[in-house]
This record gives sequence, structure tokens and C-alpha cells, in this order.
Amino acid sequence: MQTIIHPGDNFPELFVKSQDNIDTALTRAFPSESDWQMVVVYRGVHCPKCASYLNELNELYAEYKEANIDVVAVSADSVAQLNTFLQDKVDSLDFAVYAELSETQMNDLGLYISEPRSPEETDHNFAEPGIFVINPDNKVQILDKSNAPFSRPDLKGLLNGIKFIQSKDYPIRGTHKSA
Repeated sequence: MQTIIHPGDNFPELFVKSQDNIDTALTRAFPSESDWQMVVVYRGVHCPKCASYLNELNELYAEYKEANIDVVAVSADSVAQLNTFLQDKVDSLDFAVYAELSETQMNDLGLYISEPRSPEETDHNFAEPGIFVINPDNKVQILDKSNAPFSRPDLKGLLNGIKFIQSKDYPIRGTHKSA
């Protein structure tokens, strides 16, 4: 049975591949250097909007770290596709980027999944964009997902929102379940 993650749920332990093809935990265990984590799911090497978005995130990365937020990115791409992405499509990124997010993992995270339009686009189904902000209790504090590459949160605004949550002990929103 599929379990879709919701705001306030524990973020699951997921294993993906590093650019060196090593099985790696997507998020790290608490406690760590940073109390908060942000997982950015991007579509893959075929997506120029993703490259721009991750380059923009990299420009803000020092501010995220200063706000005590670890950042990682992941896609369903193969390790070879990840390495092409890192070498040819983005600037040198200061945060970890991983590969081989499985379709089961995409479903468990409640992400929208697309089929490639052609073999030239990519050779596998892939997740549409998503962001998970995970608080020090390993709870999903903020969840944003899209079904298209054109709809993503403003990274500076998101950072300011996380800092507000941190300073005001703001509760996790969107947890009410109707009967």
C-alpha cells in the first residue's frame, strides 16, 4: 500500500546514489551540523529550468547554511546522467546532488511523475519538482510539489519563511484532516 508523506509526517529514510555510485542516505541523521534540512527534487539532466533553479539555489546556499539548513538535491536520473548534469548543465554546486530516486520513492513522497515525451528527452519516468523542508524533529515542516517545471517556490522567499518559522516557533501548517 502506498503511503504518501504529508506535512507533519516524519521524513522517511531514503537511499539514493551519489555521483560516485555509492548508496547514500538522502538525509542525514540528527543531530548534525545543521538542525534543518531541505530536499529539492528536480526533474533531471533534460530540464534546463532545473539547472537554472539549482544554480539560483547555489547562489543562496551560504544564506541557507547560515540559517542552519542543510540542502540536498535529487532526481531519478542515473549516476551517468547525474554526472553529465553536474559537469555540463550547472555551475559548481556547493551542496550534494544525488541520483536514482526510485519510482516507489517518488510515489511515497507524493510527487507527480511524468513519462518522457521522447527517448531524446530521457529514458525513464521522472519526478516533477518538489521541496521538502524538514525540521529538527525530522518532521516535514514545509512541502511544495508541482506537476510542471514552471511552478516552483521563490528560493529567497522560502528562506525568509523558514527563518520566520525558526524564530517564532511557528507550527506546521496544513495538518488538519477532515472526517
